[in-house]
Amino acid sequence: MERVAVLVMEMQRGVVGDLTKFPELVAACARHDVVANAARVLGAARRAGLPVIHCTAAFRPDRAGSHAGNCPFIVSLLKDPGHMLEGTAATEVLPELRADGDLESRRHHGFSPFTGTSLDMTLRSLGVTAVVALGVSLNLGIPGLALEAVNLGYRVTVVTDAVAGIPEDYARAVLKHTISLLAGRATATELAGVWR
Repeated sequence: MERVAVLVMEMQRGVVGDLTKFPELVAACARHDVVANAARVLGAARRAGLPVIHCTAAFRPDRAGSHAGNCPFIVSLLKDPGHMLEGTAATEVLPELRADGDLESRRHHGFSPFTGTSLDMTLRSLGVTAVVALGVSLNLGIPGLALEAVNLGYRVTVVTDAVAGIPEDYARAVLKHTISLLAGRATATELAGVWR
């Protein structure tokens, strides 16, 4: 029998919350009610007894454990020496998505929640064989999560109305032309109905 976990990708205050440096991404989330849809999925998952794991990102002030010069996007982010520092409010999960009993998998390098973390071992220790992915972004994080999860043998479903990316037409194209090749797709309402 399949065991499912929900992976919440970078729904953090410094990414899509009140401390963000990405207003376009916040606007995309607002247009699609991403936070509300994510909360609906997470509530249904918790009521069904499914594990919820927040996949978060942070940097140490000394950048130890992070390759900080190998990617143009990271180089631009780290021009701000205080960006997403471990232990700051910016790295916190959005309060409306966090609940007691949720797990967290923190990474200090890269764009996927599996590389350099214990996420795979955590999922396997829970008996998980399939993951439901939501969060941001369709530009990097969600495709990276889906690709690595498939490579590790998990079945993946992406919640189409609980993800966002920019620009809008690109995000829709990623869902249609990339995610559809890697994962199933479902809406928050559909998943909540299945888990009822």
